[in-house]
Amino acid sequence: MSNNPVANLFRVPELKDKILFTLYMLLIYRIGAHITVPGIDVGVLRQQFGALGNTFFGIYDMFVGGGLSRATIFALGIMPYISASIMFQLLAAVIPTVEKLQKEGEDGRKKLTQWTRYTTVALSIAQGYGYAAFLGSMPGAVMVPGPIFVFTTVVTLTVGALFVMWLGEQITDRGIGNGMSLLIFFSIIESFPAALARTWEAFRVGEISAFALAALLVVVVFVTGAVVAMTMAARKIPIQIPRKVVGRGRIQEGQKSFIPLRINSAGVMPIIFAQSFIVVPGTAAAFIDLGPLQVLAEIFQPQTTAYYVTYGLLILFFTYFYTAIIFNPVDIAENLKKQGAFVPGVKPGARTAEYIDRVLTRITLPGSAYLAFVALVPFAIFAFFNIQTFFFGGTSLLIVVGVGLDTVQQAQQLLMLRHYDGFMKKGRVKMRGRQRYM
Repeated sequence: MSNNPVANLFRVPELKDKILFTLYMLLIYRIGAHITVPGIDVGVLRQQFGALGNTFFGIYDMFVGGGLSRATIFALGIMPYISASIMFQLLAAVIPTVEKLQKEGEDGRKKLTQWTRYTTVALSIAQGYGYAAFLGSMPGAVMVPGPIFVFTTVVTLTVGALFVMWLGEQITDRGIGNGMSLLIFFSIIESFPAALARTWEAFRVGEISAFALAALLVVVVFVTGAVVAMTMAARKIPIQIPRKVVGRGRIQEGQKSFIPLRINSAGVMPIIFAQSFIVVPGTAAAFIDLGPLQVLAEIFQPQTTAYYVTYGLLILFFTYFYTAIIFNPVDIAENLKKQGAFVPGVKPGARTAEYIDRVLTRITLPGSAYLAFVALVPFAIFAFFNIQTFFFGGTSLLIVVGVGLDTVQQAQQLLMLRHYDGFMKKGRVKMRGRQRYM
């Protein structure tokens, strides 16, 4: 094989087909993300939507590639399905039936997937109705407002969300990478070229100095490197698998392995939760003319001390909260005990669970601090240099880097598997050749 990794990807027929299929599905998604819902004046909508950048609508619009501000047929994107998936993850911690289904293997996962799809339909209808009512409240955005517009918009957005869900599942099954994550990945990076162009234009006309542009480049490179390093970082807990007898008296020697505990087990979810909470005052104040709400919205405006401190504390809290939801040390300890494995120096069972929980609690602190750093540093730098043209938020960066690393790792695994299969086939041919002359 060539030393060029990109060329190697297209030399393997199976991997080439997966990549081309994934790109084809993403092309369909991006085309649909530019088809407007009937009866909308996009110019008026974009003009009025610009004032909602620091609200829940602005955050949602980022995840759907601007589909919300353009009122496209894919305006809801993959978010209803992801919301339903997160909902069942959280319910598993409090509802035994859901937790039992998660542990029942393939049959349980199929049933949970079915429930998730039904919930996606319900969420899509509810969000579609809310968005249709939101459009109707904007003067001039809807050409012919009324019940017929609301009905057609809800149906269009719901069908669009279900089609996007189908695209994501097809990418996961027949393409490369996680389909749901890749849809968000391409929705986010779609805005990067325009942001770069605006930044360069601002530099050309003198709005941004050369020093500020250089500082921006340094921050982008540094934060990206820190995200890659912390995304890959893990604390390895050693485990010992004792020697045992298998088959007809054959002895399988003991093995040493480890349990990798990621420094950032929660991924990007704490930032998403924190952003959803921090924009509540601004979102409410945009639609409800109430004195206290307006004051609260002014206090929690970006580039204020209250905003940064509250945002950072929310990230710390949700990192511990979400890690506790998705990571159960008791289950890991029980699985180790069933396999006869153990952590050296720690008694199996409850003591092992306590040890894993203690280690996880300790490494989650630097993980949560890192998330807060990634989320806040770009905003602080932009505020210091008064850069308003380039969007480089922590949420988008973590998603882009995380999804990119995961997709690259899957491609590398497929390449290694292909190489290993070829090696085994050559070995079998050589063995058959030797047998002929024996």
